[in-house]
Amino acid sequence: MTAIERSRTVAVVGTGTMGQGIAQVALVAGHPVRLYDAAPGRAQEAAGAVAARLDRLVEKGRLDRAEAEEARARLHPAKDLTELSDAALVVEAVVERLDVKQELFRALEETVADDCLLTTNTSSLSVTAIAGGLRLPGRFVGLHFFNPAPLLPLVEVVSGFATDETAATHAYETAAAWGKTPVRCADTPGFIVNRIARPFYAEAFAVYEEQGADPATIDAVLRECGGFRMGPFELTDLIGQDVNEAVTRSVWDAFFQSPKFVPSLAQRRLVESGRHGRKAGHGWYSYAEGSPRPVPHTAAPEEAPDAVTVVGALGPAEQLIPMMEEAGITVKRAAETGGPYIALPGDGQLVPADGATSVEYADVVYFDLALDYRGATRIALSVSEDTSEQALREATGLFQKLGKDVSVIGDLPGMIVARTVAMLIDLAADAVAKGVATPEDIDTAMRLGVNYPLGPVEWGRRLGQDWAFDLLRAMHERCPTGRYAPSLALYRRSYAASAGEEAAS
Repeated sequence: MTAIERSRTVAVVGTGTMGQGIAQVALVAGHPVRLYDAAPGRAQEAAGAVAARLDRLVEKGRLDRAEAEEARARLHPAKDLTELSDAALVVEAVVERLDVKQELFRALEETVADDCLLTTNTSSLSVTAIAGGLRLPGRFVGLHFFNPAPLLPLVEVVSGFATDETAATHAYETAAAWGKTPVRCADTPGFIVNRIARPFYAEAFAVYEEQGADPATIDAVLRECGGFRMGPFELTDLIGQDVNEAVTRSVWDAFFQSPKFVPSLAQRRLVESGRHGRKAGHGWYSYAEGSPRPVPHTAAPEEAPDAVTVVGALGPAEQLIPMMEEAGITVKRAAETGGPYIALPGDGQLVPADGATSVEYADVVYFDLALDYRGATRIALSVSEDTSEQALREATGLFQKLGKDVSVIGDLPGMIVARTVAMLIDLAADAVAKGVATPEDIDTAMRLGVNYPLGPVEWGRRLGQDWAFDLLRAMHERCPTGRYAPSLALYRRSYAASAGEEAAS
């Protein structure tokens, strides 16, 4: 089965931002489009808004004037569902209420032909449940666009429990023909992106709740050290705290309140206070006129040590060795095994984040994971009350010598970037093991859907088979709620690698 022919009609039901965006995508792809909304006059208004969007594309040189006029001629508002009877594809984008969607599709099934593909743009409801009362549930598919639909390339093609493979393929190939990048996934809470992205927000909020760092510092570390496009506090202010929390709670409830997806009490209080983000003028940050720009904690300048000794393999942080040498710091390799850590002149140890805390050891300064230590512009350090001032000064000066801003945070297992990335890797591995999606589709979805610098599966490969497993196991020992317990998928992968190493020896 191939993509729907361009001569066939696409119907869009629901004329909000997403409905208008999807209609524009189908129009530009060459289809006749019918817009329908249950509210009188809304479809006509939406058609005018879509036409105005086409005019703006012409003004920006992104669409030819003749093409825009042809697209406008193919756009028709509908006053009644019966006007959608010749549609080859219906995309629903109405309010996120199961009863409303179920009633709509029962009415549509009485209107369109049996070979019409029925799809929902839901981001949080079960595709299986929406299709549950249909006469022909096999033709029902989730077709989840991301906002703004004309600009963002990702489309999640979601197969419900009763979805026929031919219907899913039809939807997939149609999305591809429209210039989108579709990925396939099973009908699981949150699908791919909203399921796997939860730790990006949750771990940052947990660090804040544990008094580890303020929002501006956490955002800066995840951007400037972790390589993320935006920090979670600024991003949820942009999305809307009420919207982001609603998705989190939906996924948590759908997974029977699993500790892996537990919502944030701090965010709950923010929502209750009406501080919903940019649209409200205040969220984690204030957006009132004249409000100061949030400033992350940045340590004062310190002297770098002249020489250090590296004990053991630093793993992802091995990149620091040539960087220190290039900066004029003498680096020695210890003959003894152990570590990994960088021995500082004053007997302090600089240790890569491993899920433990500084208070457990004598004079240890932890440093966070970076996407790329050479490219990072900021590094987080973690110390306890027992860490000597000399060790902190030397560690701070070392990273400043490498050209990094330094943020000192509280003594938290997993720090900021490391715990976030480990949880993303864990949820991705779990999703693959449970047949939610392929590793390739998961990485594509996370890169395109939320602009992650790496897909979590690829991140796991780069960091090594045991990295996420070891860090989460250590965190689970210190926070035994189940939230950080490594998934069975990580257990299998880690022990399979260990067994292979033993057999090779």
